[in-house]
Amino acid sequence: MWLSDAMPAESAPRSIRIAAVADTHLRPAVAGRFRPDFLRLAEHADVLLLAGDLTEGGTLADADLLRAEIADLPVPVVAVLGNHDHDRRLGFRISAQLSGIGVHMLEGTAVTLELNGIRLGVAGVMGGSGGFPGYPGTPDEGTEEHRTRMRRGPLDAELLRQSLDTLDTDVRVALMHFSPVIDTLAGEPPRIYPGLGCHALGEAVDAGRAALAVHGHAHGVPNSVAPQAESLPAMSHTRSSVARMPSTPSPRHKRGRPEPTPHAGSQGGAAAHL
Repeated sequence: MWLSDAMPAESAPRSIRIAAVADTHLRPAVAGRFRPDFLRLAEHADVLLLAGDLTEGGTLADADLLRAEIADLPVPVVAVLGNHDHDRRLGFRISAQLSGIGVHMLEGTAVTLELNGIRLGVAGVMGGSGGFPGYPGTPDEGTEEHRTRMRRGPLDAELLRQSLDTLDTDVRVALMHFSPVIDTLAGEPPRIYPGLGCHALGEAVDAGRAALAVHGHAHGVPNSVAPQAESLPAMSHTRSSVARMPSTPSPRHKRGRPEPTPHAGSQGGAAAHL
């Protein structure tokens, strides 16, 4: 679990507690492992963000297991899908299943939630690969799946920027599956960085003036907690991979050149404060 306190610039006493989870890879072997902590979320968080690869095989049966984990939670849930959720080309149906229980599913779209008197805006995409400066992608090599992800990275980055721009909120958060920076990929082999994210996503996050960016997809970073673990203590800071830079308030509070945004990778779960 990844937790963050997000505060608008002019209202320091107020805050929103954000919990984030990614790469749950729901399947029969891990069914039920998350539910106890999810039911306690209201003690520690005001909203739950799910950053993709929610199912292991992208099947409707896996999606049903996920529904059982997150149904009737005490806090709003906002989610994007990951590459595993599209394995069977059933992403739209999985999104519909989750929307049916009240999850705010984002795909180049955004949602506004009012929490503790603060308007929180979340824009989300799956994202894709494409590489980073010094770690360029190879769009013409590899499998068709690889080439598709390479094409999708920059396209989803533009959708993310546009979605962030639609938000007139106190706090903006960017939610995606693929990484927008290499800073949160430490622990993964550098040779696979190009397949884990896209610098265009990071540029979109900064251009859209998000106060926080949350992603998943990378599994090898320090302190990772895999879904097959015996327990996943959501509130014990189980995993945190955060690249911190000065936070930029929403344009509602500050105009001018956007500053770099804090980015958090969240596989299994972690906690931090913004």
